[in-house]
Amino acid sequence: MFWKSTSARENVSRNQTNGPSRTLRLLVWCIDLFMLVLVAVAIYVVIIFLQMPSLDAILHETRPAAVVFLDKDGNEIRSSNRIMGTPVSVETLPPYVWQAIVAIEDKRFFQHGPIDIRGITRAMLSNLMHGRFAAGGSSITQQTAKNIFLSREKKVSRKVQELILSYWLENRFDKNQVLDLYMNRVSLVGGMRGIDAAARVMFQTSANKLSIAQAAQIAAMLKAPTTYSPLINPDKNIARARIILQEMVRQGYITLNQARIAAKELAPAKPAPNTNIYRYWTDFVLDEVESTIGTFESDMYVYTTLDMGLQEHIAEVLPQKVGEYQGAAVAMETDGAVRAMVGGTNYQESQFNRVLALRQPGSSFKPVVYLVALENGMTPDAYVNDSPFTIGDYSPQNYNNRYYGDITLATAFAKSVNSVPLKLTEKFGIDTVLNMAGRLGVGNQLRREYSTVLGASEMSLLDLTTIYAVIWNEGYSVRPYSITKITDPNGNVIYQRNPSEPLQILMPQTVEYMTELLANVIKLGGTGHRAEAPGVLGGKTGTSNANRDAWFVGAWNNLIIGVWMGKDDFTSMSSKITGGTIPAEIFHEIVK
Repeated sequence: MFWKSTSARENVSRNQTNGPSRTLRLLVWCIDLFMLVLVAVAIYVVIIFLQMPSLDAILHETRPAAVVFLDKDGNEIRSSNRIMGTPVSVETLPPYVWQAIVAIEDKRFFQHGPIDIRGITRAMLSNLMHGRFAAGGSSITQQTAKNIFLSREKKVSRKVQELILSYWLENRFDKNQVLDLYMNRVSLVGGMRGIDAAARVMFQTSANKLSIAQAAQIAAMLKAPTTYSPLINPDKNIARARIILQEMVRQGYITLNQARIAAKELAPAKPAPNTNIYRYWTDFVLDEVESTIGTFESDMYVYTTLDMGLQEHIAEVLPQKVGEYQGAAVAMETDGAVRAMVGGTNYQESQFNRVLALRQPGSSFKPVVYLVALENGMTPDAYVNDSPFTIGDYSPQNYNNRYYGDITLATAFAKSVNSVPLKLTEKFGIDTVLNMAGRLGVGNQLRREYSTVLGASEMSLLDLTTIYAVIWNEGYSVRPYSITKITDPNGNVIYQRNPSEPLQILMPQTVEYMTELLANVIKLGGTGHRAEAPGVLGGKTGTSNANRDAWFVGAWNNLIIGVWMGKDDFTSMSSKITGGTIPAEIFHEIVK
């Protein structure tokens, strides 16, 4: 009995001792496990933090300098390298623009911290009820962190980085600055960033000129830019914009009457104009910018001489007329201001600017020879002889293999015979002809051979048109120009054109005679008669060997217009195509 009693007491004592010990050990184990998990999470967060991009570097990311091109009246033509719209801010925008964004994306943005706990909880409950991902709870700060710094990968690590970045952003910036970052960096259209870029593409206006309706339509895109684009899915965009207007009323940003007016203004966006028709021009101007001011690293506005209406008209006419071939046209005023430049039929298919291509001008070079004759005392009424003529081994024929015998200088020019300019060159000397070309601005690239007289030495359409511009500029020198002014975004002038006084290249009597010869070309019987139209002062045709090139250069009022057509591979066109056919007709269509 005694032994059993003692044993029982020992068991009780042992049980009393073991009970608390197990509980304590379990508690210690749980604490250890919690600490271990905490340490693991901390290590994981540190690793994720170390893998994050350089925040300051991205906030101040470098990008190619944007160049905005403006026409002669200061209207925007297009921009180059503009991946972001004009910077906007809460302070500079009409309030309803940023209010539309806050109303639909994060209505408690100014009340909660970097993360909207209430919004996340509400989104989680909604998703559980629907059994799918139906709502998101990301704050504008989180979206800013994601848009600026992170990829779109759906990983836990990316979400952790997003949370870290959200706290970092609101520690560094105030709420308005975070909202500014969001509005300037969000991607909404075509790889461009910022609501200003979206406003320009969708509504052809800047963000600070958006109406309430347009602001709601821009904000509607934030959920899914493609799905809710007013260009791609206007019905979905307008339906969501109506919801945004209701939210703006509910949250006190606009009145019910303002919302009703805005709702009536909701409409599909019109596609932005096709700026490819200006690309040959802006590419040319960009080269001129670099040659004028050198390399540049900051944004700038380039004021050009372009007439957008004329450019659009030529870009429409040219491909319709040249058909299967290629073509180019340039128009400049007599002082050298280039008003239009179309370097091909389709910029998207070929970016090569044929206005600058070196091709054989054919008979369109002949005015240079006739200028020499006129300067040396001949007149349009002077008689010359058109007959077969050979210089060395060079013996060209007339286009129609017909010779006219004794004719006036004016008739020889109008019918573009070949023997007469060769005989004139023999009389006055080839060096005199080349010197005249040099005075007109194109002498350096010409070969010293008699075939040059008939246009065998290559030159560009721009150079050829400049020759004619000198004639119709009363004989004064012409230097083509495309830029009048360059400024920075704040309007500070970087470059201002300051032209020098033109030089007198041709005497008034010579100019008078030559303009008379050019006028005869478009009259009935002249090679350029198809170009005739009210206001046309004259012109000249040109066709190179084997019909590889066809040209027409003429004057209409104060414009000198040069047209070329041919093939890029220098092979022949149809034998029916000469400078007096399609090129002259293109000129006619441009000016009529």
